[in-house]
This record gives sequence, C-alpha cells and structure tokens, in this order.
Amino acid sequence: MITIVNLIDQLAVGLYIFLAIGALLNLRGLLRARGEWRATQYELERELARYRQVGALSMLIMLVQGALIVFGVQRVAAPYLNGIALAESGAQVVQLEDGTLVTLTAPPPGDPFRPDTSGVVIGDLGLGEAPLATPVPTATLVGTLQPNPPAAVGCDQPTNAVLQIPANGMVVFDPITIRGVANVENFAYYRLELGGGQLGNFAVLQTVTVPVAELGDLGQFTPAVFPSDEYRFRLTVFDITNALRASCELTIFITDPPPTTTPFGATQPPA
Repeated sequence: MITIVNLIDQLAVGLYIFLAIGALLNLRGLLRARGEWRATQYELERELARYRQVGALSMLIMLVQGALIVFGVQRVAAPYLNGIALAESGAQVVQLEDGTLVTLTAPPPGDPFRPDTSGVVIGDLGLGEAPLATPVPTATLVGTLQPNPPAAVGCDQPTNAVLQIPANGMVVFDPITIRGVANVENFAYYRLELGGGQLGNFAVLQTVTVPVAELGDLGQFTPAVFPSDEYRFRLTVFDITNALRASCELTIFITDPPPTTTPFGATQPPA
C-alpha cells in the first residue's frame, strides 16, 4: 500500500498534466457536441449529439475526481503513511540488550601496591552530609559542531531555504526545535527529511503547508528514535505545481545522551 502511495506522490506532477490534457480534450468535445445539437434539425442527429455530450461530461467528471484523489494521496495519505513507517522503523532499531555483568574483585590483603587507607576518616573535612559525585567521561554537548563535516548543499538561498538549527556538523541527542526559512513564490508546502545512516534514502519527518518567510520555527525533531550515526538532514520547499523550488541539505550527528552523575551520601562516622 505505502509503495503505491509513494509512487503516486512521486508521479503527481505527471498525473496532473495527464488529467489536465484529458479534461481539456473532453471539454472541447463537450462544446462541439453541444454546438452540433443546437445546429441540427434532425432528431437522430440531435440524439447522437446528446449522447456525445453526456459521454464527454461524464469523462470530465471522472478526470476531476482523479485529480482530487491524487491531491488527497499527495497531501494526506503519503505524509501520514511515511510518518507511521518512519516511527515503526525507529522503534524497531532502538532496542536495548542486556550487557555483561562484570564484578570487581578486591585486591588481596597486604598488596604492596595498594596504599594503606585504614587511618583515613571520611567526612573529617567538615563536609557533613554533602553528596559526592561519581566522575563520568566528558560528554559532547548538544549544539557542538564536529570538525570538517561534509559540505552543505543548496543552503545559500537566504530568502527561500535556510537551516539555522541544526547547523552543518551539529551533534544532537535531545529533542530540538528546527529553525530556519522556508518560502518561495507560489508556496505550497515544505518538508523536513532525514536520510543516510541506517535509513538509507530520505524519509519525510514532517510536512508543513504554512511558509516561514523570516527566520523562525520550522518544526520539531526527536533524534532518540534513530540509532547513533551520521545523517543528512534536508529542508525542501515546493510550489503549487508540486515542483521543488528550493532546498537546504546538511550533515548532523545523532549520538546517545551523555551519562549523568550518580550522587551518593557521605556519612559522618560516630565520634
């Protein structure tokens, strides 16, 4: 089902042209049959002209219905089904597996390389019940730009298609608000798309029918549903003929959230 819907979405422009040509031909036939019906005085010829009018009008109605079906598939069915497929694929990829439990073994008594801590009293520095933190590796903060990412493509159109967040080479792991510009002449809609990594081809994350003429919010992006990898993030802007008029494509790096510190209490020993 989704394959047929995506095929109709990709061929929408050609289908519109084909339906428009058919509508024009049938409209011409309808007008010609109506003229013949008015011009003739013979009942048989009038009847034949009437049949041609009915046939042309019926075909014209069917072509209009076909155009409405293509429009509905393009604007409603395709974004909805692609969103469901994308969410399901992300849910299947992000699966946690049990790791191997490693038990630390204390060194044997009298180890000459282990310092003697028998005389150390914890909390003797007046810290009271102050919590101590387990040291963790330094994490890469969200918004960090990786050095030397692949070049951005088509992002030099400041009034048509621009991405400010995410930036090219940006590291993301928390939900972020996409900011930029998406606006062209005869605007119809814009899409936020993600490709590369384990996704392969680009998949539609969101379709919006309201232009953003100045720098503002374009949508939301939740990277947690995708496995950690290097991806290409793309903004595409279409006009009312469903033609791609502008785009901005860049590289982002989806990573796991950084580890958090684990506090524990330090108890003052009795005097």
